[in-house]
Amino acid sequence: MANDDAEVLAGVGPRLRDLRRKHGTTLAKLAETTGISISTLSRLESGERKPTLELLLPLARAHQVPLDELVGAPAVGDPRVRLRAVRRDWATIVPLTHNPGGVQAFKMIIPPERHDPDPRTHEGYEWLYVLAGELRLVLADHDLVLKAGEAAEFDTRVPHWFGSTGAAPVELLSLFGPQGERVHVRAQPRGASS
Repeated sequence: MANDDAEVLAGVGPRLRDLRRKHGTTLAKLAETTGISISTLSRLESGERKPTLELLLPLARAHQVPLDELVGAPAVGDPRVRLRAVRRDWATIVPLTHNPGGVQAFKMIIPPERHDPDPRTHEGYEWLYVLAGELRLVLADHDLVLKAGEAAEFDTRVPHWFGSTGAAPVELLSLFGPQGERVHVRAQPRGASS
């Protein structure tokens, strides 16, 4: 790791010189803009002076580049989750996980249009949790309405269909296990029977 840091620091000087030349700026003009002496700037560019945050911040501002670019820091993964909605004719589906072959999580928004139930079957196990609105769930011979805060789980080999009740859009979370995985509740509220 120390070797990597030394390589990153060794590349700062040449990068500073290249940026200054690219902008057609003299050491004197850069010194005036940043408040850093010409001799310090020259030693930074030649590698004789170790770059510090106090020196790099005004240089990054003067060159209008992010500090990471100035020092040539290695790229890191973006920690933000970028959700890409998929629009189907019956719902908007937002994948919340990227786990091919394993349990998948989705947020679904189903518009208020009423559709005639068309129960289907497939391999897997599904868990639904209603966030807002009312969800109509047809499961074999059962025709249920789930309200916000209610959940259902079922084997998807049982004929099933779900959609809006038609009164308003419904938002829900769905966990789907393609191999028949089930949700295992490890804690229950007081007084709940198992």
